[in-house]
Amino acid sequence: MRAWMFTAGTLLFAAGVLTGGRWQTPVRAQAFSVVMECGTSSASQVRTTLYFGLARPKGSVSELEWQIFLRDEVTKRFPDGLTVWEAEGQWRTPAGSIDHEQSKVLLLVHADTAAARQAVLSVIEAYRKAFDQQSVLWESARVCVAA
Repeated sequence: MRAWMFTAGTLLFAAGVLTGGRWQTPVRAQAFSVVMECGTSSASQVRTTLYFGLARPKGSVSELEWQIFLRDEVTKRFPDGLTVWEAEGQWRTPAGSIDHEQSKVLLLVHADTAAARQAVLSVIEAYRKAFDQQSVLWESARVCVAA
């Protein structure tokens, strides 16, 4: 009786696997696109947010150093305006520990052009070199700006 139940169970399982494989719809990647419809009273722009850690191998970036960097590197590339605020970041180090660091967050709104992207890259590289940083976090998104 046990042998019969085992055989019947195995056959039912196999039939389920075979049938399920045939009824299942194949998974395909779907295209994803966002169309920005800003309307007639606004224009499509890019919002770029940069996260600058203030710790460095020997001390930290002072407020005066930050203000000079902002004036000399950021404002000259993005003279139309920007927003800065203070934050505290955290991340997992390659060794697995959690580190915390005071940071500055810089928000820019600019045209979606190669020149603007290059200006962002130049700001990042200037900060990395000036303050011995491994990286600067960069995120961008399309936004609508009122005219």
